Amino acid sequence: MKDILVLGAGLSTTSLIQYLLNNSTVYDWNITVADLDKNLATKKVHGHERGKAISFDINDDVASSKTIAEADIVVSMLPAFMHHLVAKKCVELRKPMLTASYATDDMKAFDEPAQKAGIPILMELGVDPGIDHMSAMRIINRIKNLGGEILSFYSFTGGLVAPESDNNPWNYKLTWNPRNVVMAGNGVSKFIQQGSYKYIPYYRLFERTLKRKILNYGEFEAYANRDSLSYREIYGLKDIPTMYRGTLRRPGYAKAWNVFVKLGATDDTYKIENSENMTYRDFINSFMQYEPNVPVEVKLQNYSEDAADPVVFEKLKWLGIFDKRKIGLKNATPAQILQKLIMEKWKLDPDDKDMLIMQHEFKYRLGDENKMIVSAMAIIGESQEETAMAKTVGLPLGIATKLLATGKINITGIQRPIAAEIYEPILKELESFGITFKESEYLVDAS
Repeated sequence: MKDILVLGAGLSTTSLIQYLLNNSTVYDWNITVADLDKNLATKKVHGHERGKAISFDINDDVASSKTIAEADIVVSMLPAFMHHLVAKKCVELRKPMLTASYATDDMKAFDEPAQKAGIPILMELGVDPGIDHMSAMRIINRIKNLGGEILSFYSFTGGLVAPESDNNPWNYKLTWNPRNVVMAGNGVSKFIQQGSYKYIPYYRLFERTLKRKILNYGEFEAYANRDSLSYREIYGLKDIPTMYRGTLRRPGYAKAWNVFVKLGATDDTYKIENSENMTYRDFINSFMQYEPNVPVEVKLQNYSEDAADPVVFEKLKWLGIFDKRKIGLKNATPAQILQKLIMEKWKLDPDDKDMLIMQHEFKYRLGDENKMIVSAMAIIGESQEETAMAKTVGLPLGIATKLLATGKINITGIQRPIAAEIYEPILKELESFGITFKESEYLVDAS
């Protein structure tokens, strides 16, 4: 019998917890779901005979150590900034750890200690990062095994609203952490094209988009992710001339969002005075020149060429930025105010479904031929509980947990799912849940 501890019971844990409970009897597992909100954990366990819900606070050093010590495997779904606290305890107590989050520098520092402790810390086991790694590595290794040379790799992922639930002018609703949506792209985005290094500063990011048609879901636009260059090493493509990773949105989103970027409304570095008593109209006006007799709408259109576009302006107006409603958020940063607004306007309606879409594009040379592989996946959620995001984040993590618990994974230290022994069984089982890629291959010219 093994005791599996899941830390965190948020939205993206639904499919993970259900998967572990569904397999608990066959593999003789006990599943403990631990959250600061015990009631939330109880809902996720759903009365299963092999499940237990407890209250958990990683900052309670004694109690959290005791809880982790009683587990055989720890799956952390806590906020990413807390993972290093979990990892520290897992190393000290020699408990294997898994998570869907990025292997940050803070986490990479646990590589050697985890190896010495003889435990794995398996990371980036969600969708992006996660399924993107696994599906890409499967094709990369196939091309290499054929003797091919990979010339370019483009990869795109988007958490979006399903077409049947797409009923607002932004063609977007929140399907993941709203703060991450507001802060997306902050910093410098870097990639390489035809051997030339490219850097896009944040204030230009949403002006530099790529267009793509994906499967039968129509057109999308993509803006560059913050760091595409590091993936050359991760994927074993050190000398690849072109490497680009991007985030997908529907056409027109970037141009409208760029208005907020240029205004400074996504800034999270300072607090606005008297923010709780401001209206959203006041908020937008606070970035404009002092012209008391000029309406905010006119000032914004004069300030921003994008806002003067009638289609963009309708998006902004619909969002409520000109409303005379009080914000009601004390000592808030601009980013926090904007987040509050989009959480109100971009929330999923009760019957809405989300969509997760991903596409990889490889160009490679094999002999005297140049070929292209396009591999794409689209998953539609079933409900607000069984979302596409929850499935694609939780299921690969759950399958990896099963592989670890049954002795199919025998590695130590910080690890991503880039080895065939990890990604092959995960991708194979994901197919039974309808998470599959449609692949096409054809000849292309040498350019």
